[in-house]
Amino acid sequence: MSGNDYILQANNVKKTFGQTPALQGADLTIRRGEMVAIMGPSGSGKSTLLHCLAGIFAPDSGEVWFDGKRLDTLSETARTELRRTAFGFVFQFGQLVPELTAADNIALPLLLDKVQRKEAYKRAASWLERLGLEGLGNRRSGEISGGQAQRVALARALVIQPKVLFADEPTGALDSLTGEKVMDLMVDIAREEGTTVVLVTHDARIASYAERAVTVRDGKVATNTKQVAGAIK
Repeated sequence: MSGNDYILQANNVKKTFGQTPALQGADLTIRRGEMVAIMGPSGSGKSTLLHCLAGIFAPDSGEVWFDGKRLDTLSETARTELRRTAFGFVFQFGQLVPELTAADNIALPLLLDKVQRKEAYKRAASWLERLGLEGLGNRRSGEISGGQAQRVALARALVIQPKVLFADEPTGALDSLTGEKVMDLMVDIAREEGTTVVLVTHDARIASYAERAVTVRDGKVATNTKQVAGAIK
């Protein structure tokens, strides 16, 4: 991989689950601070590509690079460490720990990284305020709305100040208005923080928040289209 402008790159990445090919030679390069939407029909391989870029899956062949270093050749322990310190994740259903409060969920990745408890909860409180969730820190996921829960998930992803935020259908479980509010927050904060965002979505309106959209078909990146006209942000 060459050039300091690029933070993520997939080169001829292939991944098969049993007899089912998910990726069949996918290529993608993402610049630092860029927001890229990965689109495609169900089963196209778009989520698998995100998981390979994030080091959740190791590809069967090909190369994945992060910040100038090979990601796919790292040990599982090293990839786990990277996901805890450099990558943030927001998934369709938030995946909050239901037994924990909103503040607990946000502080959790900091506590796992051995940040002192007082400091971890101070940062959690700051993110609750930043995302308009003041007063909800002591509530559990079952006691807040879906949109509020997704904002808690966003805060948990961003509290570690990740270099890359991976968002897999982050508005898929929300109504359109709530989804747009979550996306507004995600885009605004990512730009303020200089965070690279990799967004998987099937929704063209959500994809229009990105600076660039790519389409995955049959396990390959079929198109690589700049979004200028029609981009919301």
